[in-house]
Amino acid sequence: MIDAVVFDLDGVILETEALWNEVREWLTRERGGRWSDQAQADMMGMSSTEWARYMHEELGVPDPPEEISREVVRRMAERYAEGLPLIDGAVEAVKRLAARWPLALASSANRLLIDRALELSGLVPYFRVTVSSEEVARGKPAPDVYLEAARRLGVEPTRCGAIEDSASGIRSAHAAGMLVVAIPNRDFPPPEDVLRLAAVTLGSIPELEPETIELVAQSH
Repeated sequence: MIDAVVFDLDGVILETEALWNEVREWLTRERGGRWSDQAQADMMGMSSTEWARYMHEELGVPDPPEEISREVVRRMAERYAEGLPLIDGAVEAVKRLAARWPLALASSANRLLIDRALELSGLVPYFRVTVSSEEVARGKPAPDVYLEAARRLGVEPTRCGAIEDSASGIRSAHAAGMLVVAIPNRDFPPPEDVLRLAAVTLGSIPELEPETIELVAQSH
């Protein structure tokens, strides 16, 4: 039985993984750091505290982590203002599920970017709870952000569905005990062993229907 659904933001509602990558790579090179091809995969799912520290310590960006985080978020917000990169069908999917269950958002994005994205997309009224991983002890793949979303909703994690696209996100929601619906990120697809943690894998978010989650929940 599912009593609530928790969405990820980046990669599920917004097509931003490549944008995050671009902004952080540009800043790293601009400040004289050492960008690595592995950096994007390493930082995916990290909280802002974690990826800013990674950029400082591993990529050699000389600024303090707090300043790195502020500058990346500032540049991301500018890009959002130019045009929010919504995934086709995501807004409609959120509205369909909100008509059936209370919704939460559990995102690795910073609070400012979560609020900006929901405001620009018109989705603020559809989420009862939003949680940024900067508000919990550990980012994804740790379960903290999903556990906090369930706590704020007042629903047991095992009675929540989670909509995720990335390896770290799927691991996070699964570790929280949630029923995971995977919609694999096209640019950074999760490996097969991670996808097996999901209760169901969909090809795209327009396929996400309340009936899909209810049928999967009945079989688990």
